[in-house]
Amino acid sequence: MKAESKETTKAALLKSGRRIIVEKGYNHTGIQEVLQDVGVPKGSFYHFFSSKEDFGLAIINYDADIHARVVEQYLGDTTLSPLSRIRRYFDDKLKEFKSLRYREGCLFGNLSQEMADQNERFRARLQEVLAQWRDRFAHCLQEAQAAGEISSQWNAQELAEYCLNSWEGALLQMKVTKSDKSLKAFIKVTFETVLKP
Repeated sequence: MKAESKETTKAALLKSGRRIIVEKGYNHTGIQEVLQDVGVPKGSFYHFFSSKEDFGLAIINYDADIHARVVEQYLGDTTLSPLSRIRRYFDDKLKEFKSLRYREGCLFGNLSQEMADQNERFRARLQEVLAQWRDRFAHCLQEAQAAGEISSQWNAQELAEYCLNSWEGALLQMKVTKSDKSLKAFIKVTFETVLKP
């Protein structure tokens, strides 16, 4: 395969695998299903990935890279105040999940529930990814504290962890109820009660 064709095939496998795993879970996703979805032979898969586990970890890395860029687009937008950046991130995510009819949820949250007790490599990598997400939010929350938008009595790391853990719980409820009620409740309580001066 030419280098460009190889990268296109690898990206297609990762994209398809991510979509199927986020809907069906890692254990209910078969390699053959991914191959059929992309339209490539089994040899193409094993050219890039040594095993299903290797593929799953590559999907976590693939999604983590995309998610980090998206988060940075929101939290790095200095045309808005720090708190407004955070609010816009959650507001837009709510709209995105609504457009998906409350399916999927968060790949990291889904895999954490499914795989943390089954596979140490998955657990460790997911812990790293979630910590990076928390740290980026904590930095923006520190900016909000410095700007006087929210109280400085809270540790920004703990506040970020609280917000993101609450968001993940709201996503779980969203999938069960097939509605945005839990996401709206999270946003209301977070920005009207928790993140106050």
